[in-house]
Amino acid sequence: MEKILELSGVCKNFPSFSLRDVGFSVPAGSIMGLIGENGAGKTTLIRLILNELRRDAGTIRIFGKDNIRDETAVKEQIGVVFDELCFPGEFRAKDVGAVLGRVFRTWDDGLFRRCLGDFSLPDNKKIKDYSKGMKMKLGIAAALSHRPRLLILDEATGGLDPVMRSDILDLLLDFIQDERRGVLFSSHITSDLERAADSVTFLHAGRVVFSRAKDDLEDHMGILRCGASRFGALDKSGFLRVRRGAYECEALVADRAAAKRNYPDAVVDPASLDEIMVLIAKGETK
Repeated sequence: MEKILELSGVCKNFPSFSLRDVGFSVPAGSIMGLIGENGAGKTTLIRLILNELRRDAGTIRIFGKDNIRDETAVKEQIGVVFDELCFPGEFRAKDVGAVLGRVFRTWDDGLFRRCLGDFSLPDNKKIKDYSKGMKMKLGIAAALSHRPRLLILDEATGGLDPVMRSDILDLLLDFIQDERRGVLFSSHITSDLERAADSVTFLHAGRVVFSRAKDDLEDHMGILRCGASRFGALDKSGFLRVRRGAYECEALVADRAAAKRNYPDAVVDPASLDEIMVLIAKGETK
């Protein structure tokens, strides 16, 4: 399967933080969710992909091309939506279209106008007078209207109401119906990723903990729970992380079915992305 985006051994060092040996890929026709706590390195990684920061080591290939050597060619085919709109507040939607029409050779003003209509965005209202949801919709309309093959979203649904988030997720699912396209979607709202993502990459303290198909995570990972007195007697060799409480303890397990067989008197539930993140970030190793 064609890889829209492929990272291997990517490193970036700062005085107080480092991204180390980051690698994952986004296949064509798919949505990759990028998760991790604040400070894990998600936005830094996106800036490296966009060559706003220079990597210290590793490779980043977009559509099979190096993101630095072939920067102009690949950026022509990337749409980006950040959590804050980057257009001046005095601009109107029509000004955004006029500027981007000079930037992108593939700009489709008819598509931009249709997006504005579909999103109920006024053409002549100043951006500074837009609500947060309107600004986000304008950012998405702008990102889509040069017909990119890769769409990158960095916390683009943060602060939006559930109805608007649902609309944006539907739009992303429509976007990848063209199987030459792909999406990298960084978000703290893991329920959005559980609905829309095909795979998930978890970044913690500058390292990739896992990059796996979402269905694989849902089918296999689990949370074992039992009383504190019983927990102390369990064989913990199959536990990835544990959290001990005064009365109840829990453990993250890689194989939920095996855990149910091995610990028949414990409760073993499916693990949500939130639970996986919390246990890996705050749990003990054993």
